[in-house]
This record gives sequence, structure tokens and C-alpha cells, in this order.
Amino acid sequence: MIFSSELRARAFTLVGELRAKSLKLATAESCTGGLLAGLFTEIAGSSDVFERGFVTYSNDAKHELLGVSTALLETHGAVSQEVALAMAQGTLAHSRADLVIAVTGIAGPGGATETKPIGLVHVAIARKDGAVTHRVFEFGDIGRTEVRLATLDAAMTLLSEFV
Repeated sequence: MIFSSELRARAFTLVGELRAKSLKLATAESCTGGLLAGLFTEIAGSSDVFERGFVTYSNDAKHELLGVSTALLETHGAVSQEVALAMAQGTLAHSRADLVIAVTGIAGPGGATETKPIGLVHVAIARKDGAVTHRVFEFGDIGRTEVRLATLDAAMTLLSEFV
């Protein structure tokens, strides 16, 4: 079993809500490396709602696959509100999804700076109808795996508020 029973239950509920609303979901992931897509596809029947996932770990991938501008990446850095929102918008533009979620952060143990510590994660959601939201999370230096799992939990919470 890859994911906890609690995370799977939350994904199961969200898949049902998306199905009931005839919404397609896509993901864009950096620090979680595809775990969010993996969580959704863990649910039998998720192909009804899960449209696709992008793992855009590098800046080049964010630019090439999602259209995030190199100027934005250079100015704000990959772990920023601006890039998370651009990833979400790029996912909408490069998929057939109605609803998208994008995550970018610093899982550690390296990569932190004075202004961007380990455990800093940005999550953005966008819908085709133009609605957008963003949240920043500061999980702290709790360990790489723990930051990634905390990001999944936060993403699920934000999605459930936004569906």
C-alpha cells in the first residue's frame, strides 16, 4: 500500500465529487514528483475524472511543458506564488481538464535559502471558469518524505474546498 488509508479515502471522496460534477482534473507537480497523480490513480475508476499529470521537477520542464516563462522563474524562483499560479494556468492550457492543481516546494534536505526554507510549499488551483486560488504552507524541516506527504494532505484539503 503506497498511501495511507486516510489519504486514499480522501482521494476516493474527491473522485466521487469530481465525477458528480462532470469535472476533469489535471495535476502539475514539482516537489511531490507525481505522488499527487499517483494518489488519484490509486482509486479505481479515477480515469473518469483524472485527465493527466505533469511532473515538472526542473525549471526547463516547467517552461517546456507548461509554458512558465523563464523570466518568471528567474525573477521569483521555482518555489513561489507566481510560479505555482503559472504552473496551474499552464496545466489548464496544456490539458483538457476543467480543474487543475499545481504544487512546488522545497522538500529538502538541500535547496533551501534564507528566504525559502525547507518545507516551504506553494499550492495553486485553477478552473476553466477563471477561478483561481493559492496557498503557501510552511511545514518546516520535518524530513523529505514528510514534507511530500504533508503537501499531499494540504493539496487534498485545498482541492476539497475548491471542487
